[in-house]
Amino acid sequence: MALQVDVVIIGAGAAGLFCAANAAKKGRSVLVLDHANKAGKKILMSGGGRCNFTNYYIEPSRYLSRNPHFCKSALSRYTQWDFIGLVDAHGIPWHEKKDGQLFCNNKAVDILNMLLQECDASGAEVRLNTKITSIEVLENGGKARYQVSIEEDDIRCESVVIATGGPSIPTLGATGYGYEIAKQFGLKVYPPVAGLVPFVITDQTKSLVETLSGTALPVQVQCGEQSFSDDMLFTHRGLSGPAILQISSYWSPGLALCIDLLPRMNAGEALRQQQHERPKLKLRTWLAEQTTQKFAEVWLSGHGEAELTLAELDGEAMDAIASRLHAWQVKPSGTEGYRTAEVALGGVDTDELSSKTMESKSHPGLFFIGEVVDVTGHLGGFNFQWAWASAWAAAEYA
Repeated sequence: MALQVDVVIIGAGAAGLFCAANAAKKGRSVLVLDHANKAGKKILMSGGGRCNFTNYYIEPSRYLSRNPHFCKSALSRYTQWDFIGLVDAHGIPWHEKKDGQLFCNNKAVDILNMLLQECDASGAEVRLNTKITSIEVLENGGKARYQVSIEEDDIRCESVVIATGGPSIPTLGATGYGYEIAKQFGLKVYPPVAGLVPFVITDQTKSLVETLSGTALPVQVQCGEQSFSDDMLFTHRGLSGPAILQISSYWSPGLALCIDLLPRMNAGEALRQQQHERPKLKLRTWLAEQTTQKFAEVWLSGHGEAELTLAELDGEAMDAIASRLHAWQVKPSGTEGYRTAEVALGGVDTDELSSKTMESKSHPGLFFIGEVVDVTGHLGGFNFQWAWASAWAAAEYA
């Protein structure tokens, strides 16, 4: 005899666990299945181990999707304030880091334990180390529309919720399984691309970034019409840091980045003023005061300007120096890929789903939530809030 439940949720990550707890609160019998040996592995490593669980400033404009309106419904019905209230109710201490980013004071496991406690309290069952062999539509199953087969059992259910995430960070067990399910049922899937990911540099700029590896600077980075102001980190392979991770979601191969290395000043005007006030000052010393000593030495040595004093610069030279600092052109050869990507862009086409319920328009009872959907947030807690909001929306109807 097949096991009968109301809802099967595939994926015991942020979206899956939250959906399970909320669906079970409505009196539904819920079973969560995951192939991993531990629930919520991405939660545990997120935010440097402290879980950036939401953001004060959740807005649809902070999400990428082929349909920028799709996320509005879910985000407006389950807000950051709702999730903050849940965190507070569990007595989890938290703080704002910057720009509305909210982190646990202690460890990310606090959020995972909260989700597991919510599942436990509502009666949702979580089953790990479980491989799914097939998902089929039942023609004559009565109330049961689907059969989910695992190695040792068949499970019949009214609703299947796909909360498998994307293929980012495969070492944690991430796969593209959710996309395969969508395609099996004839849903359109946009090919996934690594997002919120460091860049790799292989051209003549490589030696510069290698030498400066470990140096961080506040920058403004632009790609096309999009720009971000935050910190940038030089690495032995290329560029990383929050500003770079943010812009990576808008970059595609062949595009150049324009990076302002002194975004808080007009370098041409500053050089002229300093030349008037401190003519004997070395250009290297001046740039070190604005950035770091290592950056100033490496950057200026590359242009043969490390030993110049400000008195030796004419207006044209100062403008040229300022231009290079304010508009450094970098052409990445690629990204670090899924190995270090925080998210995957792309996924199930939102035109296939109801924005109110997250349910497939063509297959009643089949839901897709979280990262597997073509909705990707900026860095800073936005992807977690999409997980909570889309999971809550599906739980209302699954």
